[in-house]
Amino acid sequence: MAVWANRTYRRLFAAQVLALVGTGLATVALGLTAYRLAGPDAGLVLSTALAIKMTAYVLLAPVVTAVADRLPRRAFLVAADVLRMAVAAALPFVGHVWQVYLLIAVLQSASAAFTPTFQATIPAVLPDEADYTRALSLSRLAYDLESLASPVLAAALLAVVDARWLFAGTAVGFAASAVLVLGCALPTGRRPAGRGSGRRRFGDRITRGLRIFAATPRLRAVIGVDLAVAAAGAMVLVNTVVIVRGRLGGTDPAVALTLGVSGAGSIVAALLLPRVLTRVSDRAVMLGATAVLGTVLTGAAALTVAPPDSWWPVVLAAWALIGAADCLAQTPIGRLIRRSGHPGDLPALFAAQFTVSHLGWLAAYLLAGVLGAVSVPLAFAVLAAVALAGLAQAYRAWPVTDPDEVEHVHTEPDPEHLADAAGGPGGWRHTHRLVIDDRHRRWPTTRPGSTAPTT
Repeated sequence: MAVWANRTYRRLFAAQVLALVGTGLATVALGLTAYRLAGPDAGLVLSTALAIKMTAYVLLAPVVTAVADRLPRRAFLVAADVLRMAVAAALPFVGHVWQVYLLIAVLQSASAAFTPTFQATIPAVLPDEADYTRALSLSRLAYDLESLASPVLAAALLAVVDARWLFAGTAVGFAASAVLVLGCALPTGRRPAGRGSGRRRFGDRITRGLRIFAATPRLRAVIGVDLAVAAAGAMVLVNTVVIVRGRLGGTDPAVALTLGVSGAGSIVAALLLPRVLTRVSDRAVMLGATAVLGTVLTGAAALTVAPPDSWWPVVLAAWALIGAADCLAQTPIGRLIRRSGHPGDLPALFAAQFTVSHLGWLAAYLLAGVLGAVSVPLAFAVLAAVALAGLAQAYRAWPVTDPDEVEHVHTEPDPEHLADAAGGPGGWRHTHRLVIDDRHRRWPTTRPGSTAPTT
């Protein structure tokens, strides 16, 4: 709990929690609003709203982050919160489905702007690696607790107010988040080192995070981990109600309990993770957890071939393991991103992660929904194959030895950067913390006859 000594972090964490609670209330209210407007077609309205949300996340995060690169970070975060507050305040008054779609598009576009910028701010506020690891676990814990607390709070509010006014709670959450962020003295990210870094073209800023991801081995591995996490998580989120209500004849509280088992697994893992990462490498934790996801889905596919009356213990055990493994695979990603970029590139990198992960979630949601309606064992099997493919990609991309400082050779002169380099027939050789930037546009590879990799 040492991170609580940092006043700025305390305020940012409180802002995150309040915004999450508001978002949770909006999730409940949106479903009830869809039913009010569309009746039996409410599912279609919600699926369309979800597609709009994912599209905004995938397409807009890098673009908006490129714009934010030229703006004061605190003002940008507050503006995004104010926009989200305004949309939430307008949602109780919608009378047509198209208005829901429009407001959701604006709301999720603001979230696509806010979240990567917020994530990139935390490592600047907590420069110590151990503190940042604790902050990542606390952030994950906040997400898990929100998923349990928001429905309970929504149920309590619905006892005294109309469903539409749950959006007022959402607006209050975003307003409180804006006030807390406004009271923080946030660091302004430094521009990345390298030639030409002073002024970049807009198109270059949009694609920069994705290009660094593609060129950095440990970040390419994150893409595979994201895919496996999405495959397992989508099975839980999409098909819990299908399994519990449709196959097992359970009740609504049973659905909530089953989802809670997954959340409980994630909470336990989040509490243990900081201590685990002091003893085990990020690579071992993340790839090990990804392997668990593939194994659990494969085992569940085999066991659910049996009659449904034997599924309960299988589903509960699988959901608990998936919750824990999702947390262990996903939470250290922030540490990898911080290792892999200059401070000024962190917003672009977090935006790239935001885009890549949600693209995987979009595909996984579709697979889980379509296949789960046909056959639960088939859904388990196909999503297990997706998770194992993600594991294979991550394992190939991420070398066992992954030091921060890498010896490499530059073939072009650069007196400012190569002041400490030793010249030779192949170029200028030196060693330093290596990240992809304007001087190192690709990860070093060893050329024949060379004793050090060449950038």
